Amino acid sequence: MRRSIIVLVGFVLAIGLSSTADELLVYTYDSFVAWGPAQEIKEKFEETHPGTELVWIAPGDSSEMLSRLLGELELGLPTADVFLGVADVEVHRALAHEAFLGLEPRLIPNLQYVPEDIRLEEDAYVVPYDYGYVTFVYDADALPAEHVPTTLEDLLHPELKGNIVLQDPRTSSPGLSFLLWTIAHFGDGWTDFWRELLPNVLTVTKGWTESFEMFEAGEAPIVVSYATDEAYSYIVHGDLRYRVLTPGGEGYRQVEYMGVVRTTDSPELAHSLLDIVLSHQIQELIPTSQWMFPANQDADTPEDFQQYAIIPENPVALDLDIVEEHLEEWISEWQRILIES
Repeated sequence: MRRSIIVLVGFVLAIGLSSTADELLVYTYDSFVAWGPAQEIKEKFEETHPGTELVWIAPGDSSEMLSRLLGELELGLPTADVFLGVADVEVHRALAHEAFLGLEPRLIPNLQYVPEDIRLEEDAYVVPYDYGYVTFVYDADALPAEHVPTTLEDLLHPELKGNIVLQDPRTSSPGLSFLLWTIAHFGDGWTDFWRELLPNVLTVTKGWTESFEMFEAGEAPIVVSYATDEAYSYIVHGDLRYRVLTPGGEGYRQVEYMGVVRTTDSPELAHSLLDIVLSHQIQELIPTSQWMFPANQDADTPEDFQQYAIIPENPVALDLDIVEEHLEEWISEWQRILIES
């Protein structure tokens, strides 16, 4: 998910990647390597499979990396063995391109600890490793209390002009989650909401990383981010400066998945990696590295995380079949609104 700089682990060419017999290549998003449990996973994997190196490739956001994977598959280029970081709203896109190999659950014994409510019918191809809620976060030191919005409609107040940072739904999974949230909340009126919202938007960034860096730098006091950011603020900074907003008790649920790329030459090693990611040892690192909730329901979470990570009272999620059917037209309409503004 988060807290990142652009990171590359292992030697990577812009195109034409290929793994060797003693490597397993994994595409993921930048923050999973920069701040997530990537190093611990690498150590555990290489301890389990001596002589095989795990190579993380993570120069961008999850949506960017998925586009790269699908492009390489379409062109018949060498690509990764495993993809870690498919947001639920993009699973259909990946499956439509037949990106993943059918999974063998017997090779992923830790899957038994993942509850059904975050698994998909398509878990024959992808399995979840964490989940969270996309919502708004504000800087309590920068935003006057009387200007703190309590509903999505409050985001339209003129005193918030230029105070909000969003992410592009074409290239960012939280950006896409926010777009879908507005569609779920406003129905056909979502386009009117966006037209009124844009004057209050300072900028729309390509990915979450850029937007949160702007927020932390004080360029805007409100950002689309995650409902665990209060826990992040308390655990990392020792205060509650960054406060979570769940307008009307809402927040858009986001589940992140991983799968074995269909062209891999090492399917058993790839399955083993998925199992390691779901192990208690790794899952217990998720809360304070990815600032998400672990998919393994038996994994322990720190007391401070339990206290300050917010679960919205009224979580929102559109049916993924509806998203698949309408996403292209929704993105086109959003783009048109942006151009006209």
